[in-house]
Amino acid sequence: MAKKKYPAPAPELVDIVDARDRPLLVMSKAEAHRQSLFHRSVMVLVYNAQGKLYLQKRGANKDLYPGRFDLSATGHVRAGEARRDAAARELYEELGLRAKTLTVIDAIPASQETADEFVTLYSAGRITETPRPNPEEVAGGMFVDAGELAALTRSYRDMLTPAVVRFFEEKALFSPTE
Repeated sequence: MAKKKYPAPAPELVDIVDARDRPLLVMSKAEAHRQSLFHRSVMVLVYNAQGKLYLQKRGANKDLYPGRFDLSATGHVRAGEARRDAAARELYEELGLRAKTLTVIDAIPASQETADEFVTLYSAGRITETPRPNPEEVAGGMFVDAGELAALTRSYRDMLTPAVVRFFEEKALFSPTE
């Protein structure tokens, strides 16, 4: 019996943008990274009822920072997609969660440090649901409080993505309301 051949998945397309975040053209995410072209990404923070932040553990198959702990949900903004829609999509795809609201917390311009991505950070606030990590996207996760994340940042920095470290050190991850 012949093995059935499936077509390769279509490449994920992103908007390539200029230094002022204005769209120029559409290209595959892989090619945007290969050529170090500016594009957009989103990150979403999720907290439990006690105000602890969920950190996802990136899958071993990820191109950047495999196996490291990252912010709750992260991903690229697809070509023509609004950032808020991308944040909601990534939150659902990676953790099976739907946010009642998504609030912009911070935005970072594209640079080498951000892998040439204009990053928008959102908060989904406190949730009552348990995250259900998608094993095709995420290898698990854990909730941490500010003290625990401080200890991780101090002693196990190489287990965290640069985004976790940066936003923690900028005091963007924990506020009095979280």
